[in-house]
Amino acid sequence: MARRTTPIPRSRPKRRRTGWVLAALAAIALIGWGALSRQRGGAADSAIGQAALDHVRELVSYGPRPSGSPAHRTMQQYIVEKAAAAGWAVEQDRFTADTPAGPVPMNNIVARRPGRSPRVLILATHYDTKLFREFRFVGANDGGSGTGLLLALAPILARRNFNHTLWLVWLDGEEAIQDWTDTDSLYGSRHMAEKLKADAAVPQIGAFLLVDMIGDRDLDLHRETNSTPWLTDLVWNVAGRLGHQRHFLNSSHTISDDHLPFLAAGVPAVDLIDYNYGRNNAYWHAAEDTLDKLSAQSLQVMSEVLLEAVAELDRQ
Repeated sequence: MARRTTPIPRSRPKRRRTGWVLAALAAIALIGWGALSRQRGGAADSAIGQAALDHVRELVSYGPRPSGSPAHRTMQQYIVEKAAAAGWAVEQDRFTADTPAGPVPMNNIVARRPGRSPRVLILATHYDTKLFREFRFVGANDGGSGTGLLLALAPILARRNFNHTLWLVWLDGEEAIQDWTDTDSLYGSRHMAEKLKADAAVPQIGAFLLVDMIGDRDLDLHRETNSTPWLTDLVWNVAGRLGHQRHFLNSSHTISDDHLPFLAAGVPAVDLIDYNYGRNNAYWHAAEDTLDKLSAQSLQVMSEVLLEAVAELDRQ
């Protein structure tokens, strides 16, 4: 995954002292609304985090899953079968990436559910893992957590009646084949964004929500500065309404990730990423990125925020 280019500032935002009574009443109302929203979701929704973790467990059992590898092909089949079984129309967009190591076969997997409107809302993640020859890297969080979460959300979203069309997208080739550069990274997202532009489909995309490394037991997400401000605000406001504000912090950082090609194409996009994985990010791109570092509760938090964010976007 992705690269941070600026540190996270540790200063706290200033609090307003005026209108505190109205603000308190509004907060109470929003918390109650969030609780009611969760109650309406039902028991199945409360188990999404565990379902996501179970999917990650299956993916990790395949071992390292770099683009073009046999384990990567096994994972593709798993994603396609699970998404199709949940009721989604699944397309595999196979292409060959020109990399520093030569041609590498890649495959963006797109699951679609048509709505009454042609406007498209996209939930996306990358599913490849970085290739390391020095150690065994299974990418439970980096590559696994987002993939598992989208698979767990697929049957829940398929049962809901949305006005807008939904796409679940598993992007290939986010990781650099050798060292991260503008041309050795983000292969799948660059390919898909170019395809959207060639098909004149960019105006149809209402929002692109990217999740990456969101299974950490100590979940804390910071606002990503490249991301579309209004979309970032929408997600953070939803998290606050649902009582998850301690996981969605108001400090910021700048990350290079799969949202960048979509932003460059003119698509509103937000990168939801916890780039603080282990002490001093010690588990990132390390042999220690294993299933025991993940939490069903963290994945549950992310599922609740994404479901409500999609519902709010669908009302627009």
